Amino acid sequence: MAFVDGQSGGIVKSGRVPSFVKVIGAVSLGDALGYSGGWKRALATVATAIQMRCIAGEDGVDGQEVLAYFEQADVEGRFTGATAGGAVYVAEGTSNGMYTQTAPTTTGDCNKIVGYAITATKLHIEPPLNSDTIA
Repeated sequence: MAFVDGQSGGIVKSGRVPSFVKVIGAVSLGDALGYSGGWKRALATVATAIQMRCIAGEDGVDGQEVLAYFEQADVEGRFTGATAGGAVYVAEGTSNGMYTQTAPTTTGDCNKIVGYAITATKLHIEPPLNSDTIA
C-alpha cells in the first residue's frame, strides 16, 4: 500500500515547544508549516519552496492564531500506508502542508528529512532546526 497523507483527521499524541502562530490560509492539524511572508503550509517544490519550521497543533483559518509545535510531535490519524522506519519529507507539487516518503529530487526542491514513520499510520515529526537543504 502506498503512503497517503489524507490531511484531515489528524491527532497529535505528543508535542514539544508549543507556541502560537498567525496563519495565512487554512491549515489542518499536523500540517507542516513554514514562513514565507507569514506562517503557511510548507511545500518542497522549487519555485514555491517553503521550508518547514513547525507542525500545526490544530486546524485554523486565514488570519487565526493556531497552536504550533516547533521541536517535535507524534502525529497520527491522517496517514495510511507508511513504511515503518522510513524517512518522511515535506511533499511537493500542490500538496502544501502534507508529507511524503518519496524524497524530492528536482534541483531546488526542499529535501530535508523531517521525520520518520513509527507505524503505517503514525509519524514522528521533528521540524528541522538546523540548516535548510535543497536537492
